[in-house]
Amino acid sequence: MQEKRPITDWLPITKKEVDMRGWEQLDVILISGDAYVDHPAFGTAVIGRILEDEGMRVAIVPQPNWQDDLRDFKKMGKPKYFFGVTSGCMDPMVNHYTAAKRRRSTDAYSPGGKAGFRPDYATKVYTQILKKLYPDIPVLIGGIEASLRRVTHYDYWADKLFPNILSMSGADMLVYGMGEQPLREILRLLKKGVPFHKIDTVKQTAILRERNQPPPLNKTWTDVTLSSHEKCLRDKKAFAANFKIIEQESNKVQARRILQDSGDHKLVVNPPYPPMISDEIDASFDLPYTRQAHPKYHKRGAIPAYEMIRFSINMHRGCFGGCSFCTISAHQGKFIASRSEESILKEVEAVTEMPDFKGYISDLGGPSGNMYKMKGKVQSICDRCVAPSCIHPVVCSNLDTSHKPMTEIYRKVDANPKVKKAFVGSGIRYDLLVDSYNKNNDGSLEEYMDQLVSRHVCGRLKVAPEHTSDATLKVMRKPSFKHFHEFKKRYDRINKKHGLNQPLIPYFISSHPGSTEEEMANLAAETKDMGFRLEQVQDFTPTPMTVATIIYYTGLHPYTLRPIYTAKTKQQKKRQHMFFFWYKRENHQLIRDKLKTMNREDLIEKLIGDKKKARKTELIKARGKGKTGIKNGRGRKSFGNKFSTKRQKK
Repeated sequence: MQEKRPITDWLPITKKEVDMRGWEQLDVILISGDAYVDHPAFGTAVIGRILEDEGMRVAIVPQPNWQDDLRDFKKMGKPKYFFGVTSGCMDPMVNHYTAAKRRRSTDAYSPGGKAGFRPDYATKVYTQILKKLYPDIPVLIGGIEASLRRVTHYDYWADKLFPNILSMSGADMLVYGMGEQPLREILRLLKKGVPFHKIDTVKQTAILRERNQPPPLNKTWTDVTLSSHEKCLRDKKAFAANFKIIEQESNKVQARRILQDSGDHKLVVNPPYPPMISDEIDASFDLPYTRQAHPKYHKRGAIPAYEMIRFSINMHRGCFGGCSFCTISAHQGKFIASRSEESILKEVEAVTEMPDFKGYISDLGGPSGNMYKMKGKVQSICDRCVAPSCIHPVVCSNLDTSHKPMTEIYRKVDANPKVKKAFVGSGIRYDLLVDSYNKNNDGSLEEYMDQLVSRHVCGRLKVAPEHTSDATLKVMRKPSFKHFHEFKKRYDRINKKHGLNQPLIPYFISSHPGSTEEEMANLAAETKDMGFRLEQVQDFTPTPMTVATIIYYTGLHPYTLRPIYTAKTKQQKKRQHMFFFWYKRENHQLIRDKLKTMNREDLIEKLIGDKKKARKTELIKARGKGKTGIKNGRGRKSFGNKFSTKRQKK
């Protein structure tokens, strides 16, 4: 049930809605690959509300048709300042294709979950259309696709290197990462009368200059130059070496400006803003969202991504895990930006007032569910840090990993009489909850686990050990699997204490760089021995701006430039993936044959059981006890003679 509200409570998405406000010209027009959901979990809504908060007349064109006469791109006319373009909350290629490059039939960010409402490489397509229609109007791009493609990058779906997305699309400026701070500064300058093309030193933005021109003057910044796009095309080692610089500068408090030549242009990537403080991040979440999809979509069906998060609360941004396959730190940064308790509890109250709220909050979390309020104890140490992860290979001694703030906010949400249950649906870092890895001594780990397990698990808890091999986990920047064993013991003990039966669901990745077929077989055997039948399994998908993607393309680790094995062919990936599903009979012969070629017959019985060997053992035992025969699987007697053995084989 949707609350009845006036259409003007949403930002306008039609010309009629613009006219209702009496606007003759818009200041900014946003083009988005997602349907418009006015909720703080959807980037277009956040940017639109910030523009509105800054006094801008703004409209959104969600999921414009790029294949007809382009009327969607024309209906709002020319904006006064610029077009803002985003492909949406997901990279459109991840949205469209599986790890095997098969086209998906659904789109979680479209009404009814229907696919086909955005193009591949949507940021490029939308921008090129706008530049053709309105060559004199600036285009500012942002969002996950633009952010992670801001330099020369490997594209898995085309299987080649692409230049920066500014060069590809023709856009005038790129905002990378979470865009509130740079956007407000850009708007401040525009309102002062600074022409768009002269805005070139705003932090967390990227622009292009002529190749022979010096970068814009800023006396407080130092520069670092990457190998050019052309050199990267010739030399995979140069491309891999670039990534170390990019990752470190993206996660430093005092970062350098990045320069890279590409064709006739020089890419200029300005340093990022410092992490947002509570007041700043609160300001974004406290904007007047309706928290609902636009009424236009009522007859077209629910938007799956919205249905998933409509009763959720995002408490913080950023992730200091630095996992090799993950893009969170590349987009949101490794430093945690936490909301205040007041802002969180205010949003909880807003959720409870929604007309279809049944008393259940689906998630109290963030990118990693249990990092709220965690930060460096001594900021000056963080200011000098260049490590991409704060918890790999060990937990930094300067990191405050107390779970007390989370336990307290959980209890305060629980105390709301309108909330029956508040679940933690975000993935939690289990390694931060074991004493062997996180040597926190304030007693908060046990207290948090008790609160989590007894009050906030919705039937089962999902965690992501990702692999069991220490060698592969090192490449992943994940801790040894022995810590998962310890976590499971604590989790099971607390469940038992409260008389609960809440299964633990572990996530794993196959075909990740560094992982071999033998390691996958060991993974399957070890997890089976722990009582798991794996469900949450995925093949590694290379996405721009991750360590693992660099390894996949170059065969080299960007920090050591040493070779690392990666499964790349369809057959190699399939062989790794099949070990997850040892319990499927159609995989048994393939697994048996593969383990024999590895000389790992010891794993055959562990994984699938060798029925011939088991049968022989059973017959020997029976003869030793003087029995004349034993019952076979059909309830008939079969004797240990040649004929019955052959039948048993069949």
